[in-house]
Amino acid sequence: MVLPGVVRQIGYVVTDFDRTLAGLIELGIGPWFVLRGIEQSGLYRGEPCTVTLTIGFANSGDMQFEVIRQDNDVRSIYREFTDAGHDGYHQLAYWAEDFDAALAAGAAAGWPVVWSGGQDVSARYAYFEPPTGGAATIIELMELTPTTVGMAEFVRSAAQNWDGSEPIRVLG
Repeated sequence: MVLPGVVRQIGYVVTDFDRTLAGLIELGIGPWFVLRGIEQSGLYRGEPCTVTLTIGFANSGDMQFEVIRQDNDVRSIYREFTDAGHDGYHQLAYWAEDFDAALAAGAAAGWPVVWSGGQDVSARYAYFEPPTGGAATIIELMELTPTTVGMAEFVRSAAQNWDGSEPIRVLG
């Protein structure tokens, strides 16, 4: 098996962030924790890249949802997706306790890493491009650290008995 454990997150890359959140809220997914104007640096297809993003996180049960909008025009894995006319479902994410072993397993399977980073912040991440025709455009691997575990639990616990109030909660 290439991937560690179960799918933990479904990721969307969109051009209209607020409309997407409104639609997911209508489906009962929330509350959303939103970060606007954050910079994320990494390697995009082997080249340094810094993107400005708006990101939202929410849970439905144990499944986390992530919505991403790129706010600048830098070439990136996100811009690649929207420039190709896509908008919506983009990635499945797995969370790894042993990030290095999971990264090595992906490489051994022949899956190229097309976006990676996080070494200088709270957790490393890597986006694999799985074989064409698979179930996902991108497979994300995220390192489990005290910060990522804490954030995941914070978002999940807020969703447990959510009554629809305060559907969007801005962080930062």
